[in-house]
Amino acid sequence: MLVLDNSAKTDPKFGCNPKDRTLESLLDAGVILVDKPRGPSSHQLTAWAREMLGIQRLGHGGTLDPFATGLLTMLCGKATRLTEMVLTGDKKYIAVLRLGREVPLPELEDLLNSLNGEIYNVPPLESAVKVRVRTRIIHEMKVIEDDSEANLVALTITCNAGTYIRTLARDIGLLLDTNCELIELHRDRTGSFNQSNACTMQQLTDAVFLWKEHEDDTALRRLIAPVESILGHFPRIIVKDGAAAAIAHGAALARPGVVSIDEGIERGELVVIETLKGEAVAIAETNSGVAKIQSMEHGEVARPKVVLMQAGIYPQTWQKG
Repeated sequence: MLVLDNSAKTDPKFGCNPKDRTLESLLDAGVILVDKPRGPSSHQLTAWAREMLGIQRLGHGGTLDPFATGLLTMLCGKATRLTEMVLTGDKKYIAVLRLGREVPLPELEDLLNSLNGEIYNVPPLESAVKVRVRTRIIHEMKVIEDDSEANLVALTITCNAGTYIRTLARDIGLLLDTNCELIELHRDRTGSFNQSNACTMQQLTDAVFLWKEHEDDTALRRLIAPVESILGHFPRIIVKDGAAAAIAHGAALARPGVVSIDEGIERGELVVIETLKGEAVAIAETNSGVAKIQSMEHGEVARPKVVLMQAGIYPQTWQKG
């Protein structure tokens, strides 16, 4: 990062490292990764978690069909405002297909390789989004197991967010001139998270029980990640404590409040504004590129789009009016 103020320091009496947050703070802006079982819908699972935790704002991103399993991202409190911004990372799936005829492995592998890159991917009729033609990118499709006697094949698929695997399976069948049914689907990775980051609904239930019945929130705090965990792909601007306090009240970031900035930031880019302790203050849009910001002494650097920090975490250092 490009350091613009070497003398800046943070007051240890205010704020904290995101890893040291209280349960209340995590429920106000946190992330829960659940290993979704087969059966319930993503909406049902989120409703159960919302009721268990006793919070009003709990949403999910990256919907999985009821028959699908794997990583489901739940966002607590203020983190729900970030759904469209942060859940756009690539996904990795494990899919099991049943083919209508025996397909030689070389033929299948050649077809899968030909589908890498940009493809048309139309949502199926039963999906919750408007059915229209759009494109998605397939990074890789690879056969991991093949049962030629039962005409079953297991694939790993790495692709853009929003890719409909059921549609992809149908297209594979059309290109092979046979039926192709998606019979199992598991999301193995979403963005930077993989299966090892997820908890089961039973583990979440047990952690909530310990919290509510025994006043022990240790397990639950381990299952709720701070909101910063899903912001790693954004470029960063580090700010002083006083600037964090002002932004938490809705103010724009001014040049004197900047401590350091990622090189390569351009005008109009979305960035995460962080404190010197690593706390996310807001997602903001820059008014200038890094070169101009470096040369500025005063003026507006970025304007918040989504404020994540609760007002009052850092003391007010400016005069009202």
